[in-house]
Amino acid sequence: MRGIIFGIYLPQTKAMIALMKGFISTIIFSTIMASCLKSPKQELPQMNMKNEAYGVNAAKKMDIYLPAGRDSINTKVILFVHGGSWSGGDKNEFDSAIAVLKNKLPDYAMFNMNYRLANRQHRFPAQMEDVQSAINFIINKADSYKINVNKIVLIGASAGAHLALLQAYKNNSDGRIKAVVDLFGPSDLVSLYNNHPVPAASQPVLINFLGATPVTNSTLYHDASPINYVTSQTVPTLIFHGDADYIVPISQSIALKNKLQASTVKVEMKVYKNESHGWYGQNLLDTYAKTVDFIKQNVK
Repeated sequence: MRGIIFGIYLPQTKAMIALMKGFISTIIFSTIMASCLKSPKQELPQMNMKNEAYGVNAAKKMDIYLPAGRDSINTKVILFVHGGSWSGGDKNEFDSAIAVLKNKLPDYAMFNMNYRLANRQHRFPAQMEDVQSAINFIINKADSYKINVNKIVLIGASAGAHLALLQAYKNNSDGRIKAVVDLFGPSDLVSLYNNHPVPAASQPVLINFLGATPVTNSTLYHDASPINYVTSQTVPTLIFHGDADYIVPISQSIALKNKLQASTVKVEMKVYKNESHGWYGQNLLDTYAKTVDFIKQNVK
């Protein structure tokens, strides 16, 4: 019997049959491999997880928003820290902001944390320990979440901005935090205690948070003030403040901006005229837009 290979008639010996089988197997294998290579990569779906525990205490919960198509190189991290005089507030205060920023920053995974609120049992540095625990949790989940934990942005409001600033300036030896957004946060707690226009309102809040006054524990006030940790290596900082803020005076942000500029740190500050401790409408949309631009410019 005779066989045909590429139009040439050959005797169909056992060796030739084996050759033909091997040739056919190679074609089949190559076809399968080509098919696999041409198949589109399966994209990871979006995931939203509410009240995930990042520690044992019941307050240590966070909401997690993982974007579709994320990967361990291009998907960076934003951690939100809410305000409330360190003794109140909740992560849901950032829900509307996250809904906007998710669409404008689709290459970011977003984490919105609660923390132990300040009282006799949980005074400073408990809140800072919780911020660090939240970051450690995120780092430990890097592989399973498919995110880049070497590029982290912190965003905080009021007391949460104070915690975000302190973490970014004081506890960033590994360099993972690349930028911080400060919404009307305290930066110098000694000045806030001594120079607030309404001492009867500010001083009890600080005593509840720190358990002391600047006279009884000056070291504690120094160590809890982000402004004291500004160096030439401090991360880029974006500051928002209303010039009519009666809770955290704008002088807190002006002093921080001046210290950052003196240290040649990249800093931007937006002041909203006649706005108090937070704002809505067009100014809020402007805050979102400036936050997005700042993050895109400073975290590559």
